[in-house]
Parts: sequence; C-alpha cells; structure tokens
Amino acid sequence: MTVTVIGAGLAGSEAAWQIAKRGVDVCLYDMKPEKMTDAHKNPLFCELVCSNSLRSGELTNAAGLLKEEMRRLDSLVISCADKARVDAGGALAVDRERFSELVTEKLKAHPNIDIRCEEIKEIPDEGYVIIATGPLTDGAMANAITRFLRGEEYLHFFDASSPIVTFDSIDMEKAFVQSRYDRGADYINCPMDKEEYVSFINELANAEEAPVKGFEDVKVFEGCMPIEVMARRGEDTVRFGPLKPVGLHDPNTGKEPYAAVQLRRENSEGVIWGLVGFQTHLKFGEQARVFSMIPALKNAEFVRFGVMHRNTFLNSPKLLDGFYRVKHDPRVMFAGQITGVEGYIESAASGLYAGAAMANIARGKEPVFLPPETAIGALAQHVKGAYTSDFQPMNINFGIISPLSIRKRKKREKNLALSERALDIIDGIKGVFGE
Repeated sequence: MTVTVIGAGLAGSEAAWQIAKRGVDVCLYDMKPEKMTDAHKNPLFCELVCSNSLRSGELTNAAGLLKEEMRRLDSLVISCADKARVDAGGALAVDRERFSELVTEKLKAHPNIDIRCEEIKEIPDEGYVIIATGPLTDGAMANAITRFLRGEEYLHFFDASSPIVTFDSIDMEKAFVQSRYDRGADYINCPMDKEEYVSFINELANAEEAPVKGFEDVKVFEGCMPIEVMARRGEDTVRFGPLKPVGLHDPNTGKEPYAAVQLRRENSEGVIWGLVGFQTHLKFGEQARVFSMIPALKNAEFVRFGVMHRNTFLNSPKLLDGFYRVKHDPRVMFAGQITGVEGYIESAASGLYAGAAMANIARGKEPVFLPPETAIGALAQHVKGAYTSDFQPMNINFGIISPLSIRKRKKREKNLALSERALDIIDGIKGVFGE
C-alpha cells in the first residue's frame, strides 16, 4: 500500500517522513520547481516564506514545548532545524537555505519515498491521501478540494512577511547588539526617541498600501498583523508590540529606549537581517521611504521587501476529526496550515501527527492518540472542535492545552508544569507512537 502525500512544505515533508520511517511506501508530489506560487522563490522543499524563526525554545513557552515534543518523536523538520540553527537568543532560528537543503536531501535519500515534481490537479479516487498543499492552495487543486468537500466553504485570510536588509547598510553607530534582559547578543536593536517614533508611526499609518484583492484589515490573522495596520490602532500600539523597548539598555544613552526595532539574522553568516514583527503589505517604494525613517536604517539596502499574500484554510471543525481525517472519507487527511493550525512548527506538528496516524491506518492498525495534555494533541483537538463558531487559525498556546489539576499562581511556574506533564506523556508513549 502506497500513501500519496500532496505538497512538500513543512507539513507534507514531515508527514512523508513519518510514514516512510514506519515502513510504508510514500509517493510525495510537489509542483516545485515546475510551478511556483507568488510567495515561493526556492525550488527546494520546506521553504520558509516569512520569518526564519521557529520561535522560542523555552519550555515556559508553548512553542518551545511543541518543538521539544516533536524532537522526542523524531521530527524531520526539528532535526534539520537544529542542524541549520543560527544565533537568535532563546529562539530557534535557521539558515533558511541550509534548512531546505537538509530536508530535501533526507527525503530524497529515503528508500520508501518516491518524489514526483509535478502539479496534482485532482484528489485520487482511491488509496490513502494526505493533502498538505498549504495556505496558498488555489487553481485546480482548490477547486478539486471544494468538490471533494462537497462545497463546504473555505475561509480566507491574508498573511504578511517582513523585509530584509543587508548588515553592511545598517548604521551600527545608531544601533546596538543585545537580546532582551541580556540573554545573549543575538539581535541588532535600532532605538528611537519619542519624536522619531511619533513621526515614524504617523507616516507608517498613512503610507500607501499595495493593492491586494479582497483585503480587509479585519480578515488579517492577529499573529501576522501588518505593522501599518497596528499603527492605525493607536500611537502606542506598535510600541507595546514589536517595537517594545522592555529589557533593552541602549549603551549610547545609558537608558531604555523609547522604542526599538529589532533585527534578527536571516543566515548563518549574518549578511542579511530581517525586521522582526514588520510584516507588511505597503508598496515597495513606501516601505523604503518609511522604514528608512528608523535612524539606524536611514541608508538601509533592502534585499527583500515585505509582501502580502492570500492564505486559505478549511472550516475544519465541520470537516475533520481529531487525526485530521476527513469525516465523510477517512482515507483522506489534511495537514498543515490549510487545516487552521498557524505557524511553521504547528504546520509541521500536524504533519507529524497525521503522518504517524496514516502509517498505522495503512498497516491495518489503530492510530496512536496524543491527548490534549500535549501540545501536538491540543492543536489537533482545536482543529477538530474549536470552541467558537467563527473558526480562526491558531498558534500553539498554553490556553488550548488541558489545564493542570492543581492551580499554580505564577504563570511561569504553571507553564513549566504544563510542559513537564506533556513531556512525561510523550516519553511514556513515544515507543508505541514510533512503531
């Protein structure tokens, strides 16, 4: 029995790996490099389109817990990310080219994986299938999915990515290197005083946006809110968001800045740096004009401007069960951001869970259940049955993980206890899960 996996992004690549490592043959389809979306530039698998960060590695952070669960369950994505890591304080950020190369090499080398670089326009009528075509699914495949789901309505939102500048073009006399609370020296900080900040925010709020068909601010996923949309919500919104100065100490003034733009390295050599939290859909000329108002970026060379693109996700609580299976046809699963999990690691985690379940089903076994006390299981349960009628994409967070039986007063203490409980469950089940 061969499982067809459609899409070799983070979810599809992880799903294919989990199936193949369990001795089941996989036919992995991806339309790259034959056909590329507007957001993709790299012909390799697992391309990171927006940030190069997989977020926090701390167990007091839900993203850190999710990565550690995946690491213990032999995740391809996390294994390759660990090997392609670049300095980013407590976060796991990667050299995106090296990361994609590693994933592609591992998949191509596996004897149970048959890779076919071609576009799939229909869902196979027979056999087991995982659809991981991503949030940019459109055209023939989008139409095929709509037909397969019997006309169930898609939900749409828009996602934005941040611009990248060269290191040599940053005025380091007006910037300083530091992580918050002196946890390393992995970020370049571009401080602004009040006058500089207010002028910047006013221009940002009134800058001209690039036309995006059907775009409305209310449709933007809050976790990827364009910075100009934040600026329109009030003068201090950005200063309490991506430009918060908390935990920073400007050596030039001896004080905490009024506001600070952080830059994070985009490759291991530190040649290019991304503006953290600066997702945007301003016109390119406006980005250059407004972002150059940041004193340290007055002469910045932009090697990539921020872009806005449409994301598509399913009304999953109506369509999918707790293993990402389609309720009316369980031989078909979905994985990745198209299901309504949001973020790189969340997408890969859904692929890991769906792939492991599919391998068992293909071998005539029951899939192994991961409970909502774990981060991976909590994401699946959110997709299966969100508590609101207005289903929206969700990053991993401790709020969707089953609470502790004993109440903890301090947030950090509670989060650590949730992580420890989850990892105890993973350690107790990983032998069976990995078979």
